[in-house]
Amino acid sequence: PYPLAARTGHPEDTVVSVGKARIGQDFCLIVGPCAVESSEQVTSIARQVSAAGAQLLRGGAFKPRTSPYTFGGLGAEGLELLCRAGRETGLPVVSEITDPRQLPLFREVDVLQVGARNMQNFELLKELGKIRKPILLKRGLANTLDELLMSAEYIMAGGNENVILCERGIRTFETSTRN
Repeated sequence: PYPLAARTGHPEDTVVSVGKARIGQDFCLIVGPCAVESSEQVTSIARQVSAAGAQLLRGGAFKPRTSPYTFGGLGAEGLELLCRAGRETGLPVVSEITDPRQLPLFREVDVLQVGARNMQNFELLKELGKIRKPILLKRGLANTLDELLMSAEYIMAGGNENVILCERGIRTFETSTRN
């Protein structure tokens, strides 16, 4: 059901190049703050993760939250701060896109992340298939492996084969921890 995403369609390993990183070939560490909150915060973290050997800087500018009262990110301003910190440290930038209308804001972002909550946002996935930037696709909270691969198929069917699958963690009956 997913001829482009299945291993049978291309038995060789997929390697996605981002800056100096070769994701799928070498060990790759992608690190950064959950949410970009200020210039000082993201710049400090970028310097620390670069010094620690990370290959990519990630940070959330648009944060889909369970509660409408929780901080949802700085939006476009957060992307600018994140990209500035990435340029300063020489780290490619990863950030989560939540809506296809945000695409123009992500021009300087090197890898677009589709979070677990948007893994089945099919209109977003179709639009990401039209661009050639790498897409980090996180598995949804209760989604099967087949559903993850079908979501990757949406992107790849649009022509973008630069899909990085991310196993996010599973939801259990345990209520005190999330993953």
